[in-house]
Amino acid sequence: MSTVTTANSGEKVWGGGGSQPLGANYGKLMMWFFILSDALTFSGFLAAYGFSRFKFIETWPLADEVFTHFPFMHGVTAPMYYVAFMTFVLIFSSVTMVLAVDAGHQMKKDKVVVYMFLTIIGGLIFVGSQAWEWKNFIKGEYGAIETKGGSLLQFVDTDGKRVALADFAATLPEEREQLTRDKAKWFMDEPTLPSYSVAEVQAGFKAHPNILVRTEVIDANKKKTVLTRAQSELRLKDATLVVEGANLTRNEYGSKLFADFFFFITGFHGFHVFSGVIINIIIFFNVLLGTYEKRKSYEMVEKVGLYWHFVDLVWVFVFTVFYLV
Repeated sequence: MSTVTTANSGEKVWGGGGSQPLGANYGKLMMWFFILSDALTFSGFLAAYGFSRFKFIETWPLADEVFTHFPFMHGVTAPMYYVAFMTFVLIFSSVTMVLAVDAGHQMKKDKVVVYMFLTIIGGLIFVGSQAWEWKNFIKGEYGAIETKGGSLLQFVDTDGKRVALADFAATLPEEREQLTRDKAKWFMDEPTLPSYSVAEVQAGFKAHPNILVRTEVIDANKKKTVLTRAQSELRLKDATLVVEGANLTRNEYGSKLFADFFFFITGFHGFHVFSGVIINIIIFFNVLLGTYEKRKSYEMVEKVGLYWHFVDLVWVFVFTVFYLV
């Protein structure tokens, strides 16, 4: 077992070399320990998501109805297309990282620079895409109504196609004031007011007989339950709140837990990817400066490559449970 001597006391401590457990040096072994512990963390999160989903399976949002946006194609329904693009970019960046590690083994600095640069670009595209997806999820697209019992009511036409609140809500001569900390008692405040009030939605619904209410409950055909016109009018009388978009307390797409898990798990993974991009940038500049050429080893590229492959693999599981299952 190799040892190193500290500068002050002369005491000898383990330097991590010597026997090299599992054939890996100290730095690489510590990276594997981190990956293992992080894998257990993600496993716990995804297991909790799975239990919650199957407990509330009847009201869980349908992924094909939630993730339908694509950049520069407003109004065009493209379910899962952009998520598939994000996944392809991240997996491709894992390929370029493999090529960078292989070039490092061959001591080819120029190739390491090129492949590391492509990996960084892929990571930035993925993080930017995830931020864009969050924006659309938070903003929402159609809007919904929440009832006294906490149920969610969405709106469709006679063909079953979703109808946005903006397409039928009436405009009533009523004044609504945002409750802010400087105007409320005990400095209370409230979330941003929705675009329409409950009364405006109810009035617009009465004026459009071709619109029906769709509940969040999934029927035997794995579709949301659409009520008759009479049933729709009856359910709409219990409306208490207009919901637009998704946050940690409201979700126009369905179960509130879906939004909670989505923000937490994808955000946690996005933080990992962003951290990986920052580390890759640092290693990239070290390669440019010839640091690893002087050391006669590109082992640091291999270490960060292990981390990058890990976050790519985790995304495969996140993508599966959130978007495919």
